[in-house]
Amino acid sequence: MQELVVKVTVGAEAPERTNQAFTVASAAATAGAKVSLWLTGEATWFAVPGRAEEFTLEHAAPLQELIGLVIEAGQVTVCSQCASRRDLSEEDLIDGITIKGAVVFAEEILRDGVQALVY
Repeated sequence: MQELVVKVTVGAEAPERTNQAFTVASAAATAGAKVSLWLTGEATWFAVPGRAEEFTLEHAAPLQELIGLVIEAGQVTVCSQCASRRDLSEEDLIDGITIKGAVVFAEEILRDGVQALVY
């Protein structure tokens, strides 16, 4: 099984890059790849209920649907430092999204056969 780790480092301030990251992650997950989506920086806010619904981009699938697809078929993780800087805990996040640190991210991307993308 193909493994893909996607790290999103931007939020609403870079709408096309943000949408590309979520689109690629959800497409890979629905195609059967093992997907791990990391939300860092301003993308951290999309893990909070209601925030993805506020994001709009013309000719793009709704962000909340894309996140839902990845949660169902893979995993979504928020960077622990990014969460701390925003005073967020797992109780503040969408069900199914976890908070983990850089060590876990490094372990994921260093496994054999893993493709990592950063947006």
